[in-house]
Amino acid sequence: MADAKGLTFLGFDDGYDDGFKLSGDTKKFMTSIRSNGSKALRDAIAAAAEEGHPVTCLVYSLILPWATEVAQNPNPRSSAALQNRSSLLPSSSELDNSAIAASKEQFDLLDAEPGKPKVLVNTFDSLEAEALSALDCYELISIGPLIPSAFIGGEDPSENSFGSDLFEKSDCCIEWLNSKPQSSVVYVSFGSLLRLPKAQKEEIAGGLLRSRRPFLWVMRDSEEEEEKLSCSEDLDKIGKIVTWCSQLEVLTHQSLGCFVTHCGWNSTLGSLSCGVPVVGFPGLADQGTNAKMIEDVWRIGVRVRGNEDGIVESREIWRCVEEVMDGGLKSLEYRQNANKWKGLAGEAVAENGNWGVARKMRK
Repeated sequence: MADAKGLTFLGFDDGYDDGFKLSGDTKKFMTSIRSNGSKALRDAIAAAAEEGHPVTCLVYSLILPWATEVAQNPNPRSSAALQNRSSLLPSSSELDNSAIAASKEQFDLLDAEPGKPKVLVNTFDSLEAEALSALDCYELISIGPLIPSAFIGGEDPSENSFGSDLFEKSDCCIEWLNSKPQSSVVYVSFGSLLRLPKAQKEEIAGGLLRSRRPFLWVMRDSEEEEEKLSCSEDLDKIGKIVTWCSQLEVLTHQSLGCFVTHCGWNSTLGSLSCGVPVVGFPGLADQGTNAKMIEDVWRIGVRVRGNEDGIVESREIWRCVEEVMDGGLKSLEYRQNANKWKGLAGEAVAENGNWGVARKMRK
């Protein structure tokens, strides 16, 4: 990954040079990350001090709680960065015990810090005001949405990049979107981690074919090669399947009509900030909670329902896409609410951008 202006990226060996599969031993993987990451971070802090640039503040993700132990010696200040939303609830009664233990460790380490720990949250005040004010044991600081301002009405049109993409993106997406009518395209993406079984992807394909609406479907290389869909030729006639794309460029394109998403927090916040109605298709972690908020609280879309085997059938996918895009009363409500949140997100970017977060941190 190339260094961005003013930033230096430091990588470290996670112990899985051949890659890690989600079906593998997650606990073993996180133990390896902890061991290798702690040493790499400690060495980096020591090296910076020797070069005359001592580390005075450490900002870390709560999924890496061991970072605070490193911060205690040689004692830079630490601030936790909570990537997810501030109102976190279990998404299932069948949570993996390791997930519960990891979550408990995160907050135990925060509670052990002196004073009132600062926790940076990728959200904005008007979106989760009640949740942000509920935890008085931490100093929750909203710094979101963490989206370049140019994508949501910012004053600086050049501020339009995160500096890198997780995977190589397809450059043909925007040209294809340019050829489609306004608010006509269904964008389908399930993020970088969630892997759907072939049976589920066949149902999604069936729902898209039934809708007859143009679609842009992000399907990773490995998925496309190993599990070619039975109706791929029919899909090619009305839509486009790509291996990766610049999601914010897609979400802000005038041709976009709705986003079929796994409801990961980055995708959820992107939908809210860009004013895009949603069909929620949650999978794991906080995604079920996010989908509930999308449907019942923020009212920008609808959540799919699976059958008794956990598969969301093509008819249900079609029903949800049509509810969001058919121009009826519910469709209009979702779009109006999405535009409302887009405006509020723009106000938050104006407040939190540039020096706004620095001011909050100094309080």
